[in-house]
Amino acid sequence: MNAPLPRASVTLEDKFRVQEGWIYVTGTQALTRLPIQQHLRDKAAGLKTGGFISCYRGSPMGRYDMELWAQSKLLAEHDIHFQPGVNEELAASSVLGSQFVGVMPGSKFDGVFGIWYGKGPGTDRAADALRHGGSTGAHKFGGVVALAGDDHGCKSSSIYNFSDLTFISTGIPVLYPANTQELIDHGLHGFAMSRFSGCWVGRP
Repeated sequence: MNAPLPRASVTLEDKFRVQEGWIYVTGTQALTRLPIQQHLRDKAAGLKTGGFISCYRGSPMGRYDMELWAQSKLLAEHDIHFQPGVNEELAASSVLGSQFVGVMPGSKFDGVFGIWYGKGPGTDRAADALRHGGSTGAHKFGGVVALAGDDHGCKSSSIYNFSDLTFISTGIPVLYPANTQELIDHGLHGFAMSRFSGCWVGRP
């Protein structure tokens, strides 16, 4: 496979705006680009959707907050709102509420796709809220992807953690991306699965 030809100009915003060719991104940048890509897919399909992202700040997902704040103007261009939660449970409940947009009269959007995220211990403590979210379901033009920042080696947490069993026990199917590209690919698949099945979809 031939290497991609260099573009005439390259900017730091390419990682979020360029739609063709290769880009180089970190994992958190890929997750920041994910809702933008979903909004563009919906727009191409003739849907007017928005995005809602929430959870409690904390390592090892703390860098995601920083990237979302840094790209707040770009996210606003795509009707994506980032609102940190007071804790993981309230954040999950807020994301659950986003799935009622499009159902209630007077909605400005066909649906809202939601992203909940948290560190592994935060996923544990939010199990009840996640279970309620998964049981309540997702809107056909919304969908929810739940991201867990697991710390198997206990590098930045007080205890080792992995979220697979929590997701499974709360009825949330799990996808396993193997590289940075698949953070976006599996995220888009997750939204599609969520819309089709009504489930929230997890990604530890």
